[in-house]
Amino acid sequence: MRAVTWHGKHDVRVETVPDPRILNPRDAIIEVTSTAICGSDVHLYDGVVPGMQKGDILGHEFMGRVVEVGADSTLNVGERVVVPFTISCGSCFFCQKTQFSACDNSNPVSAQDATEASYGHALSGLFGYTHLTGGYPGGQAEYVRVPFSDVGPIVIPDGFEDDTVLFLSDILPTGWMAAENAEIEPGDTVAVWGCGPVGLFAIQSALLMGAETVIAIDHYPNRLQLARGLGAKIIDYSQTRVSEALMEMTGGLGPDAVIDAVGMESHGFAPDRLLDRAKQAVGLGVDSAHALREAIYACRKGGRVSVPGVYGGFSDSFPTGALMQKGLTLRSGQTHVQRYSKELLHRIADGEIDTTFLISHRLPLEEAATGYHNFAFNQNDWTKVVLKTPASGWSA
Repeated sequence: MRAVTWHGKHDVRVETVPDPRILNPRDAIIEVTSTAICGSDVHLYDGVVPGMQKGDILGHEFMGRVVEVGADSTLNVGERVVVPFTISCGSCFFCQKTQFSACDNSNPVSAQDATEASYGHALSGLFGYTHLTGGYPGGQAEYVRVPFSDVGPIVIPDGFEDDTVLFLSDILPTGWMAAENAEIEPGDTVAVWGCGPVGLFAIQSALLMGAETVIAIDHYPNRLQLARGLGAKIIDYSQTRVSEALMEMTGGLGPDAVIDAVGMESHGFAPDRLLDRAKQAVGLGVDSAHALREAIYACRKGGRVSVPGVYGGFSDSFPTGALMQKGLTLRSGQTHVQRYSKELLHRIADGEIDTTFLISHRLPLEEAATGYHNFAFNQNDWTKVVLKTPASGWSA
């Protein structure tokens, strides 16, 4: 089969690799029709996430048709499914608490290896996302093996186009959980750092949850316009001091809740961002947490901080004092996708959630390298890239 493979920083290739096969009775084989490039994939593309090996198959946002099932799978050949990026067993302590992204049985990485990677515990298995999360081949391929297929995949009824439901695999539930973690109350003002796909879905979700005002922060004109179209007020951080603008917009209080939808490669013009970049340049590998620091400082006293943006290691100058002295609540983590899939599918069907507005480009799988390059380096115009396999029947 053909698949998108990682070979180092800014080096992805579409290569012929062995077809997947059933390894466990709970497995299923999916023929992929649509798969997307995620902002988290760009962290891999930029080489800032440890645990990648040359030849690894990328991709964790995908859907397709079931073509083969193990004896204990609950799926049927021919069904269309969206596959969560989190691999979860459904029966461990964490899965029973619907904390699916903390599954204890889907990642073969040892506790010692996880501790050495600065995480303390092994994470759940993730598709196409480093050997620290199991080294599972990803979904930017013509076929993929799906472990625990009786737990994760959501069967898609007839009548839904791929692009309408594809983002149930990751970024839609990630944006939804980000808003949920912000504990939004009616009348709240919520500030969202980053108008990429997760940030845009967090904005949409926050408004659905009752936020009176959502303020979107970015510097790409097209992404800010998309946020405005959802009903958000906007701040262009290249033109305005964010902290001052937020205080003015909130009567001197600060936002009730803040969401960092940027993560480890945040941009900005403040001295702390320049220090982060200098350390990264000499190989110290510190995460750039400029957006998170700014969000914590801006949040009102007693407010809530939600972090869906991905961080991979350590961050310098973390404002622990501001977090504690202001009495802020901080919630973060990989998304418990399976917890939200059915509700969000219903909301899509009812027309409450628009999922296709952020797609800027559709490309054949063979042009994945072009998609990665532009998604990483032309973020204003390339908002979201969806890759189509031959099985989709799509043509440009």
